[in-house]
Amino acid sequence: MNSEAGFADEAAACTPSDWEQVLQSRLRLFGHRNWLVVADSAYPAQCSEGIETIVANADHRLIVETVLATIQASAHVKATVYADKELTFVDEKDAPGVDAYRSWFNRIARDVRVLPHEEIISKLDRAGRSFRVLVIKSGLTIPYTSVFFEMDCAYWNANAEKRLRSAMNKGKKARRLPQVRS
Repeated sequence: MNSEAGFADEAAACTPSDWEQVLQSRLRLFGHRNWLVVADSAYPAQCSEGIETIVANADHRLIVETVLATIQASAHVKATVYADKELTFVDEKDAPGVDAYRSWFNRIARDVRVLPHEEIISKLDRAGRSFRVLVIKSGLTIPYTSVFFEMDCAYWNANAEKRLRSAMNKGKKARRLPQVRS
């Protein structure tokens, strides 16, 4: 929304059940190319029209675990998980609690793609121009702890898509679809 009043309404904090309801609702709508982000408290409010930001009054770790479990329970989407490369360099003396956070994250997340923060943000910005993105902000005050989930189709994979495109490019005979006769 463009109005100040609308922005204030959108930025309102969610109760624990509210943010989970938003997550469930959006995930039912989402498909490949949509994104979910669990962000730390300093994550900026982005202005791309497709990016929705909510504030969850819940523990960051709980939000990440809930997002992971919700995606894993979904039949229609799976996610590529991204984390900021900078997190691997943050020192405990500069950000108390970062070592415990990294230890926890390494236990719960598998196959994480680690990229520089600006590279992930660029991917998110591009996606937000055409596809919906949900950012769930937590109150965590440890830098570079945002977790990014890029949705993909759970029932179709890159190898199947490659075979399909190859068949189309080779001019293989298409299977007939029923046609409506007027």
